[in-house]
Amino acid sequence: MTPETKFVSLIVPLYNEENRLGKSLPPVFEYCRKSPWQWEILCVDDGSSDRTCEELRKLQASFASMRIIRQKENRGKGYAVRHGLQEACGEYLLFSDADFSTPIEEVSKLMQSIAEGYDLAIGSRGLQDSNVEVRQAWLRDTTGKMGNWIIRTMLPLEFADTQCGFKMMTRKAAGLIVPRMSIDGFAFDIEMLTIALVRGLRVAEVPVTWKNVEESKVHAIHTLRVLSDVFAIRYCLAMGGYT
Repeated sequence: MTPETKFVSLIVPLYNEENRLGKSLPPVFEYCRKSPWQWEILCVDDGSSDRTCEELRKLQASFASMRIIRQKENRGKGYAVRHGLQEACGEYLLFSDADFSTPIEEVSKLMQSIAEGYDLAIGSRGLQDSNVEVRQAWLRDTTGKMGNWIIRTMLPLEFADTQCGFKMMTRKAAGLIVPRMSIDGFAFDIEMLTIALVRGLRVAEVPVTWKNVEESKVHAIHTLRVLSDVFAIRYCLAMGGYT
């Protein structure tokens, strides 16, 4: 690896994804093999009850730089991502949803923002230049917009989209953020962004291509839990817990 080669860790949280992995991961492996950067992929199995881990072991044979981290019990997406960030070795840390509704190729846009001096770069479906090829169902889309309005009302986050599952940070930023994170559920990235701003880090919101993938693991009950966690984040912020 030359001094100019970037080392990227990709963290993929997984829960009962046995039917999706054979389609979603091979294109990622192919992209990483052709990329000028060095890659490691950390697949964090969040206590799956199906054959997710077995499928990962089969796929591991085709990409030597993939590591499997298996948690004994289901703790939540936030916990899985946090665990992956703690275990990652890369200079740049990227995490993505398992369905790769944002294609891995979009990482170049996030990397460009990091190269311009930002500490975090977050993919966004809500900007004018975002390319949403397949939208969510009307109810989920409307619920998401209402949730984002509540988030922006309660927290100092002016982003158009906090929930897109495609975000990158530098190792230095991770060192300031990850030890202060505590949310285990889907609101973890809201907490992540709140901590980043409290710590004075620069965050770029980047328009990306996004395509809704069926069989989503996000349901209405998760939206309610996210809002509950937002109240917890607001309380922690008010009490100085992130400083």
